Amino acid sequence: MRVLVTGGAGYIGSHTCVELINANFEVIVIDNLYNSSKVALDRVEKITGKKIEFYQIDLLCESDLEELFKKRKIESVIHFAGYKSVSESVENPLMYYTNNLSGTLVLLKVMNKFNVKKLVFSSSATVYTPAMGALDEEADLKATNPYGQTKLIIEQILRDLYISDNTWNISILRYFNPIGAHKSGEIGEDPDGIPNNLLPYITQVAVGKLEELKIYGNDYPTKDGTGVRDFIHVVDVARGHIKAIEYIDSSSGVSIFNLGTGRGYSVMELVSVFEEETKAKINYRVVDRRPGDTAICYSNPSKAEVELNWRAMKSIEEMCEDAWRWQLKNPNGYKVRKSEIWES
Repeated sequence: MRVLVTGGAGYIGSHTCVELINANFEVIVIDNLYNSSKVALDRVEKITGKKIEFYQIDLLCESDLEELFKKRKIESVIHFAGYKSVSESVENPLMYYTNNLSGTLVLLKVMNKFNVKKLVFSSSATVYTPAMGALDEEADLKATNPYGQTKLIIEQILRDLYISDNTWNISILRYFNPIGAHKSGEIGEDPDGIPNNLLPYITQVAVGKLEELKIYGNDYPTKDGTGVRDFIHVVDVARGHIKAIEYIDSSSGVSIFNLGTGRGYSVMELVSVFEEETKAKINYRVVDRRPGDTAICYSNPSKAEVELNWRAMKSIEEMCEDAWRWQLKNPNGYKVRKSEIWES
């Protein structure tokens, strides 16, 4: 099957490309490289030994996307492309609504025009109403920030699309907090500037790139006062997309699945596990809470276990070990190796 991966040069996209190729899918990647690097795809090719067909296309450019669909017979799409920072979305909501919603609408319009109606959408646990227990797919929905709102709106667009035309097969994956890196250390999370996500922040402090970790609030109603999240290895998330592609190939309708471990770890617990596994010392300082953050968010992933035959396999220790290996091998991310061409 030929799969188009939008945003395939990004963190989760690149890891998913590895798993797709290993599962014998033919992969085409489009990415505008706004917050990603072509080097990631070069590394995917190194890991898999297979070439990737890549086009530098922005989803907002409908004519470029149409040309690709005319040129290549695409059978299904995994849609990652979009801005993804909670704090940035609070600061600049119009940028997020414009890019994430308009880009998705253009993609769906072109897919519909070329009768490509199999889609896996990368959603997020940010669509859920904050709760003190495990969240299943039927939990109340209420995004607390513009990034989450874009995911929630797109989910509704996809439901409405299916109601209007039930030949669409759509799988929505709500994953929680992907961390870690490929075990090779060749690909991983490469944030631009100060990381918005916790583990790359920790690894950059450990490697000496940043002076200290800022912990955003220690007065939440949790056992140590810091926020609790369901951290899941990025490779497990990537594997979930393979299962979802296979699922929509034989099932119709709109399906929704949580991708998580079903267990929450606090910020301080993750710091402690990282220090124990890597023997690195993390300097940290508690600061004010970030707008849009919630106290506790973890999953009930049982639906994915039953219907997708998927479950998270990797431990929190592996997540820390693999993230640290990536950071040590690439202290400046994809810009580190002079033998490779950096594209910003």
